Amino acid sequence: MNKQNIERKYYLNKIVPYFDKPVIKVITGIRRSGKSYLMKQIIQLLQERGVDENQIVYINKELMKFDFIKTYKDLYDYATAQFDSITQKKYLLVDEIQNIAEWEKAIASFFAEDNYDIFITGSNSNLLSSEIATLLSGRYIEFTLHTLSFEEFLQFKQLEITPNETEFYNYLKYGGFPVIHHLEDNEEFIFQYLNALYNTILLKDVISRYKIRNIQLFENLTKFVFDNIGSVFSGRSISKYLKSQNISVGLDTIQNYLQYLENSFLINKVKRYDLKGKKILEIYEKYYLSDIGLKNAMYGYREKDIAGLLENLVFHKLKQLDFTVYIGKYDEYEVDFVAEKKDAKIYIQVCYLLSSQKTTEREFNSLRKISDNYPKYVLSLDKTPQTNNDGIIRMNLIDFLINFN
Repeated sequence: MNKQNIERKYYLNKIVPYFDKPVIKVITGIRRSGKSYLMKQIIQLLQERGVDENQIVYINKELMKFDFIKTYKDLYDYATAQFDSITQKKYLLVDEIQNIAEWEKAIASFFAEDNYDIFITGSNSNLLSSEIATLLSGRYIEFTLHTLSFEEFLQFKQLEITPNETEFYNYLKYGGFPVIHHLEDNEEFIFQYLNALYNTILLKDVISRYKIRNIQLFENLTKFVFDNIGSVFSGRSISKYLKSQNISVGLDTIQNYLQYLENSFLINKVKRYDLKGKKILEIYEKYYLSDIGLKNAMYGYREKDIAGLLENLVFHKLKQLDFTVYIGKYDEYEVDFVAEKKDAKIYIQVCYLLSSQKTTEREFNSLRKISDNYPKYVLSLDKTPQTNNDGIIRMNLIDFLINFN
């Protein structure tokens, strides 16, 4: 199978039911997560359903050929001209729409004509800011596209979907950007690409967009976050670190920079949840990356980072499945993840290896404190068979990434 023909079925299955429905389909996600290719798959599905190619207009703002479309008026004029002779349903697809000034005005106008099916993508989580959401209120549905899950990683390698340990460690090292499967299977080459991608995201999606002046400070803060994924810290702890580097910066600036990184989908903030008091805590959150390949490309794959990397993979899996994720706290005990979706909830502890009785007790005791009947998991890379201990499921982490849906 050609890698170009591999469908992102999980996402297509969510989007297809909204074909020809009166809602704007908004696809967001980190740069190079596959949004453009997903748009091409959507076009292919539309044509398979009998839509003529003349009814489809696709604009990719990353291509020079569309550089002239700079404002909402340019977008409106171009699309209107392309559809001039079309009386049937019109399908408008725009990639990286945030690069068009006031794009929402044109999209709202097309939507009001009631003869358009509209799909847009963007690499900024602030794409649907409060004012835009007001203009398009009740008219859109958002889908977040993540980099490849481990299951998709195996599909792109054209391998059987099994707990393949060798490929798991490749996934742990390189992450899930789809394009790496079109590159030579060489660590130096792949990390070089991922470093270039990181610099592009930082420059185009953060530094240029938010007009950051102190670039060195921003890069230092970003490296600190990347180097501390899975660790609990606060704006104050970042401030202390920067001061140790002889850099003085206010908390407001730190919080703004963290928000910019979130908006670009580079990082994800996970808040702490007091399981006993049943409330969200406002300090000492954790951050995880949208793709761990970026961290490994920056620092190299380091054995000492494995605990945080494994947590990041589990977090990535939960987010792909549309869970809302928190860090759990019960008295002095910590629970790595509390994940909620509709009426579902699960608790998860992640550990590299349960190498001693002390480690095992520590991981299980945190979950034993929780008295409700929602599923509880302890995940590790141990090869022992899956067991159920006091209602707590002990499971191989690779199996979880493959089989949990």
